[in-house]
Amino acid sequence: MERRKIPFFDYSYVFKSRENEFLSIIKKVGEKGAFIMQEELADFEKNIAKYVGAKYAVGVGNATDGMHLALRVAGIGPGDEVIFCSHTMVATAAAIYFTGATPVPVECGQDHLIDPEAVEAAITSRTKAIMPTQLNGRTADMEALQKIAQKYNLIIIEDAAQALGSKFKGRCAGTFGLAGVVSFYPAKTLGCFGDGGVIFTNDEEIYRKLMMIRNHGKDENGEIVMWGFNSRLDNIQAAILNYKLTYYDKEIARRREIAGLYKKLLKDVEEILLPPGPDDDPDHFDIYQNYEIEAERRDELKKFLEKNGIETMIQWGGKAVHQFEKLGFKVRLPYTEHMFTRCLLLPMNTALSDEDVYYIANKIREFYGYGKI
Repeated sequence: MERRKIPFFDYSYVFKSRENEFLSIIKKVGEKGAFIMQEELADFEKNIAKYVGAKYAVGVGNATDGMHLALRVAGIGPGDEVIFCSHTMVATAAAIYFTGATPVPVECGQDHLIDPEAVEAAITSRTKAIMPTQLNGRTADMEALQKIAQKYNLIIIEDAAQALGSKFKGRCAGTFGLAGVVSFYPAKTLGCFGDGGVIFTNDEEIYRKLMMIRNHGKDENGEIVMWGFNSRLDNIQAAILNYKLTYYDKEIARRREIAGLYKKLLKDVEEILLPPGPDDDPDHFDIYQNYEIEAERRDELKKFLEKNGIETMIQWGGKAVHQFEKLGFKVRLPYTEHMFTRCLLLPMNTALSDEDVYYIANKIREFYGYGKI
C-alpha cells in the first residue's frame, strides 16, 4: 500500500476549493467598505436562524464569548452553579467562570456526551443552569435534560459549538434551551477564515439584550443602556459564512458518508469502539464534526498512524477540564478519566477521499493484526 500523507485538517484546501468565490465576496464587501455590523451580517443572522429553526440569531466574535454573553443575559452570576460535562473544551467552563458563577463538572456517558443521571446527581440549591456540550457533531439526550431542567427550575444554555445542523428527534442543536451557541472556527463544519460564533434564542427579551451586550451595551438608537462587551461577528466573515451555508448540507452529507465508510471498514476491529454510524439511531442526526474513537493501546496506535503519514488528534491535550490542576477543581470523574486514556480523533473532513479513508482504516487494521479490506 503506497504511503499517503493525510493531515488531520487541511486548512488551505478549504480556501482553495472555492478560491474565486471567496475572493469575490471579500472584494465586494471591501469595495463597499462594509466591515462591521452591516447588511451581510444581518442577512447571515436571518439565514442561519432559519436553518436551525430558531427565531433569532446573534453573530458574535467567537463561541466562547457567545456562551459567556448568553449566560450573563440569562441572569447567571456570583453564587450560582452551572453544571457542564467535563469532556469539553475549557471554553465551556471559562464562559461560566467569568460570569462569577461556579462551573460544576460532571461525567460523560458512553456516547461521550453529558450524562443526564450525573447532571441530576450534581444539582444543589445553588444550581441555576445546565450547559450541555453537543460534542463531535452529536446532540445529547435533550429530552432527559429538559425534564431535569423543568423538575428543578433550571435554565439550559447549549454549547453547540461543534453541532450546527445536528439533530435530536428532528430538532436542531442550539434550539432546546433558552439559548444555544455555535462556533465558526475555521476547522468547524461551517467555518470562517478567523474566529466567529452565533447565539440562537427563541426568547425576544434575551435576543434584545444579546444585541446590546455584544455591542458595548448600545440600544437600537445608539444609546448606552447597559454595561456591554465588544464581540461582533465581522461582516466579511458573515458574508463568507452566508455563502458557505448555501452548500452546507452537501458538506454534512459527505461527512456522513465518510463516517459510514469508517464504520463499514472498522466494525469488526474489537480493540476499538466506534461512534454511532449515520443510520444507527433514528433519534439522532449526527454531522460528524469529529470522528472520535476509543482505542486499546491508543498512544501506540497514534504513533503508528503518524509513521504512516496519518495525522490524528487527542482532544485538549488528553485531559478533561477538571483534570487541569491549575483550574482548582476537586473532583474525580472515573468514567471520563478512563475514556481520556483511550479517545482518539481520526481525520474527518470533506478533503478526504474514499481512498484516504480506506488507507486510514487499513492501517488501523494492520496495527491490530486484522486483514486488509
